Amino acid sequence: MAEEFNTDSMFSMFLFESSQLLEKLEGIILEKQDAECFDDADINEIFRVMHTIKGSSGVMMYENITKVAHKLEDVFYYLRESHPEDVPHLELVEKVLAVSDFITAELEKLKNGEASDGDESKLVEDLDEFLGQIKGEIKKQGIRLPKANKQEEPTQFYVKPVAEEDSHFYKVVIHYRNDTQMSNIRAYSATYALKEVAEDLLYTPEDILSNEASGDVILAEGFHMLLQTKISKEEVLELIDSSEAEKIDFEEINAEQYGKELVELGREVAPVVINLDDGVKPAKDDKPAPGDYVVKSKDPGKGKTLAKHQPKQQSIISVNVEKMDALMDLIGELVIAEATVLQNPDLKVPGLDLTNFQKAASQLAMNTTELQQVIMSMRMMPLTNTFQKMKRIVFDVSRKLDKDIEFEVIGENTEVDKNIIEHISDPLMHLVRNSVDHGIEEDANERIMLGKPAKGKITLEAKNEGGKVYISVRDDGKGLNAEKLYEKAAEKGLIDNKPMSDFTEKEIYRFIALPGFSTKEQVTEYSGRGVGMDVVVKNIQAIGGRLDIDSVLGAGSEMTLVIPLTLAIINGIVVQVGNSPFVLETSSIKQFVRMTQDSLVQEPGGEEYVVLRGEYYPFIRLNEKYDLQDACSNVDDGIVVVLEHEGKQICVLIDKLLQQQEIVVKPIPSYIKKVKGLSGCTQLGDGSIALILDIAGLIQDEERR
Repeated sequence: MAEEFNTDSMFSMFLFESSQLLEKLEGIILEKQDAECFDDADINEIFRVMHTIKGSSGVMMYENITKVAHKLEDVFYYLRESHPEDVPHLELVEKVLAVSDFITAELEKLKNGEASDGDESKLVEDLDEFLGQIKGEIKKQGIRLPKANKQEEPTQFYVKPVAEEDSHFYKVVIHYRNDTQMSNIRAYSATYALKEVAEDLLYTPEDILSNEASGDVILAEGFHMLLQTKISKEEVLELIDSSEAEKIDFEEINAEQYGKELVELGREVAPVVINLDDGVKPAKDDKPAPGDYVVKSKDPGKGKTLAKHQPKQQSIISVNVEKMDALMDLIGELVIAEATVLQNPDLKVPGLDLTNFQKAASQLAMNTTELQQVIMSMRMMPLTNTFQKMKRIVFDVSRKLDKDIEFEVIGENTEVDKNIIEHISDPLMHLVRNSVDHGIEEDANERIMLGKPAKGKITLEAKNEGGKVYISVRDDGKGLNAEKLYEKAAEKGLIDNKPMSDFTEKEIYRFIALPGFSTKEQVTEYSGRGVGMDVVVKNIQAIGGRLDIDSVLGAGSEMTLVIPLTLAIINGIVVQVGNSPFVLETSSIKQFVRMTQDSLVQEPGGEEYVVLRGEYYPFIRLNEKYDLQDACSNVDDGIVVVLEHEGKQICVLIDKLLQQQEIVVKPIPSYIKKVKGLSGCTQLGDGSIALILDIAGLIQDEERR
């Protein structure tokens, strides 16, 4: 019965599927925002999206979402049926985005446990007015208006079989397209559409409302219905919404065949005679008449499962992100436990035969690595949705600032760990807004005078190289003026009165990321408050990434986020300084070299440099920096490691190399005072704690000296 439906599952599915549909909708709209009009495929797709959201929100009883979706569906219904010309395209784009924003806001409320109580009246009124314009245009062009697109309120129902002489019996199988969203809700819509004309209606899968997995079964096997009714085949097909159907198998059968199909339900059945006045009585021994079967074990409101169409096991499941995070944490602990086993000091007993152990250990290491790779791949997600949001930001901001901008996206299918995506969404939004507001010129004539197209261009590109993801935002605008940036930073007292000659151009460009820095003279909705870029840098540094800024005055700017593929596990080299182990990330290591004391150059201020192939590199003795005892202080006795970050190199002195292994990154506890040059810690196989060196921090610390 109705109270047995799994409403939690339905609610989660509704939120997920509706969000997916809205992302698809915005993708279509923003892709065609600069076109003259939507083509037939776009109109049909938008109509289907709104029709699906309308139906599913109606089932969930969110009336305001249903009304808005139905009204926009009306607009595209008339566009689809009549193909009017001279429809104001940009105004239509804005109307669709307004509906998308409204529904998205309501979904966010529902996700947060709040009521969907947004006032849809103004939006519906605007859409009604716009629809009136379209209808007027249709009439003006002499096109006949199609029949109205009616909406009925969905309710749960159960139809009792009634035997009549003029009844027809149909066997119907609806095959939905493979990309159909919420196919179980579409199936429910089909049963709902037939409820008024059905004398008897049975269907499979039976749990289309209570089990989200039924959607997969429907897509794989089709939605099967047995229908007893008085209307014709053509009238039945007209009632069934076929907008998502790839094909519909329709067969009219006789009463005897209908009875056999019911017997194949695989349920306990008994022949009965329906008498509306006297109720249900046992039948005689004669052959069953049409409508003579009911299912005793079923309650009203539930469908029946055909025995020969049992659901198959679904191939795709949705998993709560928290469970994935917990699984990733367990994998990290497993990696640590593996190292603890393989590096156990008990194995170092002289003469101990470890042949079989080493074979088993090798197999364990291989399985652990494969398990880690599988879990990592499960957490990897394409940047498509994040980039889609950036398209919307460019559209909105460029419209409000009255700038004509082309937005190009490259590499949107690049995959990144889900946690990384969550961290970069806001920084990326700031970079894109910065390019629209600061980068592209205010006046198109100014661009033309410089020999550039009147229309500005912003390119968002992602690529994957060497265990890092590079996400760049490029514009062909006015670029950064190093002299003005220096003057503004000096004016705000952000650079300690150092002369401009002390900075490289790239260092000056990085002034825009200093807290409180802004080149805007007036505060606007998007800039001028001295906040934004510093937040970008902090958020990116928090996940072990960096921001690179490059620019050519008059030609444009490029800002690149360099971020790790994942935060959880890295490849590292364990080294030792004194009695303390440290970890160096493998991707930061350029080379290990043996050097002599003659290769060192010492400045009067105490700074040391290493001369390597004619180049000078800053030199750090980790034992002196962190006050470590029993470490070698003579370069001849140790190993020099050349490390690189953002194109800058630095050399550190270590005692010896220990091993290469996968490192599970753990944060340094908050109660420990912040130490420069360290980014985290990890547990080694022998149970000891190793500190992970922050190469960027070491380089910045040296530059400040």
